[in-house]
Amino acid sequence: MGDSLVLRWFCRVYFRRVPVATTLLRWAATIQPATLQALNDRVALLAKQARVTGGRKLRLDSTCVQTAIHHPTDSGLLVDGVRVLTRLIRQAKPLAAQRLLSVHDAFRSRLRTVRRTVQQVHRRRRRRRRHRRPLPEAKKAEGQRTLYQALVTATRQTVRQAARVRAALAPLLPPGPAGQQSQRKADPATRRALRLPTQIDRFLPLVERVIAQAQARVLEGRQVPASEKVLSLFEPHTRLIPRHKGGAAVEFGCQVMLCEVEAGESDRHQAIPAVMQHRRVFGRAPGLLTGDRGVHAKDVEERAQALGVRHVAIPRSGPSTPAQRARERDRAWRRRSRWRAGIEGRISSLRRDFGLERCPYHGEAGLNRWVGWGVVASNLRRIGRQLASKHA
Repeated sequence: MGDSLVLRWFCRVYFRRVPVATTLLRWAATIQPATLQALNDRVALLAKQARVTGGRKLRLDSTCVQTAIHHPTDSGLLVDGVRVLTRLIRQAKPLAAQRLLSVHDAFRSRLRTVRRTVQQVHRRRRRRRRHRRPLPEAKKAEGQRTLYQALVTATRQTVRQAARVRAALAPLLPPGPAGQQSQRKADPATRRALRLPTQIDRFLPLVERVIAQAQARVLEGRQVPASEKVLSLFEPHTRLIPRHKGGAAVEFGCQVMLCEVEAGESDRHQAIPAVMQHRRVFGRAPGLLTGDRGVHAKDVEERAQALGVRHVAIPRSGPSTPAQRARERDRAWRRRSRWRAGIEGRISSLRRDFGLERCPYHGEAGLNRWVGWGVVASNLRRIGRQLASKHA
């Protein structure tokens, strides 16, 4: 804002002093996703009052918003766990050293060991690709299991160290409101030190899950369900989402359900909650509800019609009866279903113009905030274009 005169005039700041970027980011982080949802509902209500949309139709589709993580591997996650816990242990040493005098390796760093082991894993993979005479599968698997066993052992030892340090830090701050008040009154260095128990509590269960995941996948050869996998220690809400399209086979992020009326969209997660939200904003249910097969669920058509929706054009997933197939081949039903394709362009615009392809914010609340701001900005642009075309 400090360099843009247009933005200064738009925000009515003019030539007055503006906060620095760090202050603006801190203020933005205080806005919760529920506030953005209310703001988006207000934008939709203004669009209705300006007669940009009447809310007669509602179409649903989903997209993946990727999180800012590197490609997850078991070895990389183990190294990340050792690195983060070692850093916290080192920061806690001035506070917990007296209580752990009898433990000779309480603050030992195993980061160099795991990094060297991971380098051996990578070299072994590169050597295997360049080898003209491939090694037997049993020998390759045995060498890989040996290296991963060393990684898992070092990570378990670091986890035990972090647990001992966490126990030593427990008596430092009294629990309850008195402890929180003393933490607020302390100097910045002391406050950072007193936050260490919370940070250890945050990462310790995740690292233990990563150890169990590597143990099952690499050492025991078992499959881990995608819903139970840890893909990042820093963005634990990240999920593995199959793409089912050209390019990458999978994406790492969160799936966002988008609901669009004739001239805007809002972010909801299921068809029935979307219809209920539509009724709350526009005062009535949409006449048409449409989506792809991924939106279909059991009794979704009956429940939507009970809420006041007249036409539901959602293809059924799985086996269908002859009557259902005949209904989906009906000309009127196909015409209503084709209207759903328009949301693909809106999703492309959200990903390309408003940053929904990849979220730079951290945490699940940060991702919800990033998606919320993108949806609000897209709605405002759409409403502005509609009003400009009316007055042209």
